[in-house]
Amino acid sequence: MSAVSDFKEFLLRGNVVDLAVAVVIGQAFGTVIQALIRDIITPIIAAFGGTPDFSSVYFTVNNSRFLIGDFINVLIAFVVIAAVVFFIVVRPVNRLMERYGKSGVADTRECPQCLSAIPIAATRCAFCTSELGAA
Repeated sequence: MSAVSDFKEFLLRGNVVDLAVAVVIGQAFGTVIQALIRDIITPIIAAFGGTPDFSSVYFTVNNSRFLIGDFINVLIAFVVIAAVVFFIVVRPVNRLMERYGKSGVADTRECPQCLSAIPIAATRCAFCTSELGAA
């Protein structure tokens, strides 16, 4: 196989395409969240604090300008994205896993002789055939 065909095979794998789609959707989602922060959440906070735009908030030390307001905007965006991912993705997936019995409880154990993963109920290792006894 040539390098070009190897590269083509690599690019057409399902994982690479899925990852590319996830990156594009993640970027679009981040842009939407940035707009939400800039256009809705920041003005709501500013209604109580008096500053209409955090990006203009800064302080100066020895003629060096520290854009603390821009950092606040990015920090708010991060917290909102983390909350959305947690409540829209993580919690529902965890509930589904619990509902269908995949709560993280191990269904295998390690063979003491060869260290292979074997079913908990096994009395003999399928890999090294050593006697294990009841679990």
